[in-house]
Amino acid sequence: MTGKNHYHIVTFGCQMNESDSERMHGIMDQLGYTETGSIDNSDVILINTCCVRETAENKVYGLLGRLKKIKEKRPELVIGVGGCMTQLESTAAHIKKRYPYVNFVFGTGLMHQLPDLLERATESKKTMIICPTPEGVYEGLPVKRADGLKAWVPVMYGCDNFCTYCIVPHVRGRERSRRPEDILKEVKDLTLSGCKEVTLLGQNVNSYGKDFGNGYGFGDLLDCLNNVEGLLRIRFMTSHPKDFSFGLIDSLERNPKVCEHFHIPLQSGSDHVLKAMNRGYDREYYLGLISGIRKRIPRASITTDIMVGFPGETEEDFAATIDMLERVGYDAAYTFIYNIRSGTPAEKMADQIPGEEKTRRIGALIKRQNQISIEKNTEEAGRIHQVLVEGPSKSDEELMTGRTRTNKLVIFPGRSFKKGDLADVKIIGGTLTYLKGEEPGEKKCPCVGNIAEV
Repeated sequence: MTGKNHYHIVTFGCQMNESDSERMHGIMDQLGYTETGSIDNSDVILINTCCVRETAENKVYGLLGRLKKIKEKRPELVIGVGGCMTQLESTAAHIKKRYPYVNFVFGTGLMHQLPDLLERATESKKTMIICPTPEGVYEGLPVKRADGLKAWVPVMYGCDNFCTYCIVPHVRGRERSRRPEDILKEVKDLTLSGCKEVTLLGQNVNSYGKDFGNGYGFGDLLDCLNNVEGLLRIRFMTSHPKDFSFGLIDSLERNPKVCEHFHIPLQSGSDHVLKAMNRGYDREYYLGLISGIRKRIPRASITTDIMVGFPGETEEDFAATIDMLERVGYDAAYTFIYNIRSGTPAEKMADQIPGEEKTRRIGALIKRQNQISIEKNTEEAGRIHQVLVEGPSKSDEELMTGRTRTNKLVIFPGRSFKKGDLADVKIIGGTLTYLKGEEPGEKKCPCVGNIAEV
């Protein structure tokens, strides 16, 4: 490659997709391409897709439609479509038929073949589809991250849970854990480049290491990473409730770099719906899990995912979900309307909920959760939080922004601080989306910052 070629990557979906795109960026840079922020000025356009929600799929198809005119003006433009959508055989075939100007379609496990795909795309006049079943873990791929302070670090790929509404196990394959030594090397390299915080990613981090068969688990990995010099914080997501172990709480207590934030998807507050979803737990179990966390780590923040409108969900089922909001008191919730996903058991279930009813329910759910989130954030007034400074606020350069160990955004005056500093910030108020802090007194040493009362 000459280095004069330009590329652009468009990413849809979750943090795992963001992480995959960072590896795409790294590969393209290594090949000699230059990143551009514009589709119009790119010689290669790569689209990293998501199929978990219908909205994300529609955005992909809309983008492909807009690219047609650009391709007509510049036939030499190379368009590649990868990610979760393309792992479905029917979707890949649809893209080839409906958007024949796409050069190649590649699956979630083919990142390492991207250089070869680009070379072959310039020679082939037909859309190439290469989407084998994801298997194995490929290490050593170059990575280009936009944020030098924080980084996503996948610790495992795939999922073995097969919830009836979810397509992920079909498009990302079965669970495959990365070797701890490979994860440790990546985290050490990150800290040498100035990274202070990592978020460990997996569809279910609680299952990490099960495929090793030697008893090494997620808690052991946290023990290992906690000793990395220069690393200040460790986060993780997502924790499946049915596999949650209180050994994870033990790990937090003995590893001061692991932050007090748990993302534990509920999906529904109804036992009837949870069973239909094949989630593997009920209300009583979930509430016991939350109670155990609250007793051991009272100031931990807990966030969740909730879906409404699953087939057969009655008004009583929905009321049970609202009741769980009240009982748990989530700091925040990511809420979704159920969409039919082709190839999942829920697709063929009876009693599909009308769209207008799903819209009504999601509106009521969001309204109540927003009230709870404001209440939770308002309660933070008077407490002192350790904040990792991320830099000036985008809306006011006189203010600084950062996050607490509990993953709450804080905006505060503090121009004497720079990106990467730790500051003890007194909270003076809270809104729906962030906490307000006052001028910190001193910079804090890079160690654990427990939440304190004033």
